[in-house]
Amino acid sequence: MSVTVFDAKASVGRKFLVAGRGGLNITHEEPHADFVSKYSGPSPAAPFWNALLSEFDADALRRWAAELGVETFAACTGRVYPREFKSAQLLRRWVHRLRESGVRFAMNHRWAALHPRSPQGMIPLEFEVQGEPVRTEFDAVVFALGGGSWPETGSDGGWVAAFERISVSVAPLCASNCGWETDWPPGLIEAAEGRPLKNVVGSAGNESVAGELMITRYGLEGGIIYKLGAVLRSMAEPEIRVDLKPAHSLEALIRKLGLCRANFLREARSRWRLDEASWALLRTQCGDAGEFASTEAIASAAKACRIRLTRPRPIAEAISSAGGVRWSELEESLMVRRLPGVFVAGEMIDWDAPTGGYLMQGCFATGTRAGTSAVAWMRARTQP
Repeated sequence: MSVTVFDAKASVGRKFLVAGRGGLNITHEEPHADFVSKYSGPSPAAPFWNALLSEFDADALRRWAAELGVETFAACTGRVYPREFKSAQLLRRWVHRLRESGVRFAMNHRWAALHPRSPQGMIPLEFEVQGEPVRTEFDAVVFALGGGSWPETGSDGGWVAAFERISVSVAPLCASNCGWETDWPPGLIEAAEGRPLKNVVGSAGNESVAGELMITRYGLEGGIIYKLGAVLRSMAEPEIRVDLKPAHSLEALIRKLGLCRANFLREARSRWRLDEASWALLRTQCGDAGEFASTEAIASAAKACRIRLTRPRPIAEAISSAGGVRWSELEESLMVRRLPGVFVAGEMIDWDAPTGGYLMQGCFATGTRAGTSAVAWMRARTQP
């Protein structure tokens, strides 16, 4: 049995390298039930993830890295990294192991089309190589073409049209784990652009997330907005509520203002020890009046600063994308129902997860299921 990896770029693993620019967060250390809960997507995604992550979980991923000679560790946040933090080292050892195992790599091959199965039962693939079409045939194929984020790595979503031409239903790709835009009121950018909102809680719908937000010229970035992305995308009028003082109750904030009867913004900035970004955001909540009417009003605003959002940032800027081949199109093996011998993995499937190692783990888990399923499918075909 021979295996060939085709890549549209001149070198393999470019998206893997980009993902590791700030330290390669490969998975997360937490109980299985908590881990599985981080994955979302249209039904029946949830049962799939429980099974997928039972077959290839965080411990399995760390063992795989160890077999390549790459030690990993869990940070205090639960995020798991290679000890050296570098993605290049892990990728080099991974590719070396594959070559030793007989895997062949074909670079600068951009997949263009999947043709009808040949009379011999083979799967014909067409690639574009230096502007010319090249056709070759295989017993089984695993597609791992990514979503639509970081298109410079080759993950540009160009496969969607090709799959739809062969009647495979694909949910539209959309930006995930990305910033969101808003129309900031005058003065906010000058006072707070590039400043973080630290130790706050953001809420959208019925979901709340603790962490940080970054005020940008176009809107908001940061872990909170990334984790709330799926909820925000489901809202007709997306809005986030920010609790600037989650460690204090409404009543506690009112008490800290004491007998204050005027200059509420100035007093709150001092007595609540508001940083520049928090104070600037709170100031936008009092409207055209330029001041709050009472201690109760400013405390209520601090516990729920409302920010109406207009749209997510472009998918090319996103850390990941949601959407992809619908689960209803797939067998449990991740084989496309209408295309025997054709499997899909990674961000090509319609699922979503936050940053923190969940994206990488999801790609490894689906890749493992698709790869082992393809081998099992070929062996079953050759048995008498």
